[in-house]
Amino acid sequence: MSTTADREQVRSLAVRGVRVRVSERRARGAYAAEPPLLLCNGIGASLEVLQPLVDSLHPDRGVIRFDVPGVGGSPLPPTPYPIAGLASWVTAMVRRLGHERYDVLGLSWGGGLAQQLAVQCRRRVRKVVLVATGTGSVMVPAHPRVLMRMMTPRRHRDPAYALRIAPEIYGGTMRTDPRSGAELLHAATRAGPKRGYYYQLLATLGWSSLPGLPLLRQPTLILAGDDDPIIPLVNARVMARLIPDARLHVYPGGHLGIITESDQLAPVVEEFLGGPIPTDGDA
Repeated sequence: MSTTADREQVRSLAVRGVRVRVSERRARGAYAAEPPLLLCNGIGASLEVLQPLVDSLHPDRGVIRFDVPGVGGSPLPPTPYPIAGLASWVTAMVRRLGHERYDVLGLSWGGGLAQQLAVQCRRRVRKVVLVATGTGSVMVPAHPRVLMRMMTPRRHRDPAYALRIAPEIYGGTMRTDPRSGAELLHAATRAGPKRGYYYQLLATLGWSSLPGLPLLRQPTLILAGDDDPIIPLVNARVMARLIPDARLHVYPGGHLGIITESDQLAPVVEEFLGGPIPTDGDA
């Protein structure tokens, strides 16, 4: 019998002249006919950070992870990119893997990319899961001190610094056990060039999903922690009101709950993805 690890393939692809490091777990059994779940990570994080979530999802579900160009094992792209350009490129990457349609889950910065994908590539995206994310430049912001911590990739490169600031910026279980969370991030993350982090910041500079949220036709699950210093909970409530077919699930925890408490939140994601599927006309 094959294991989950046996079915995961990590490789480098060229998509529109830009190389990307991508991991794919092929679906099997009852999930073979379903679109894969594309995971979009937080800023500066490589695909390994999401391993706890992947391990907690059904082992037969198809899953795609990737390192954004300039992050982890993906080389820097020739130039910075806008988030709309990245969304088009990501859909081309998924098609390069042989999939015309997919579900998408975006964490934090990746949640912004997931929203852009849902609006811009709506016939490709079946269902959307938004985790610990907001609407970009127009949202209820974090405390200025937290925002300042997010302006550099230092926490991804300096374990001692990450340990010191984890309770303040991540909240949740990081407040009582910051070492486990910081170690999880640093054991998994492959640090890419610093410029890749700043390319991600530039991609969303001035970008807001607010005008597009009422246009989302996909069923959307919003997961938000009640102790998230980076994305205050009110942002999730605003998104849930604006997206026509949205469901809000508030969990007790912080910004990285989908990773640190993946065993509790993955079943919520599974239940949502297994629900009614929209027709092509709806999505």
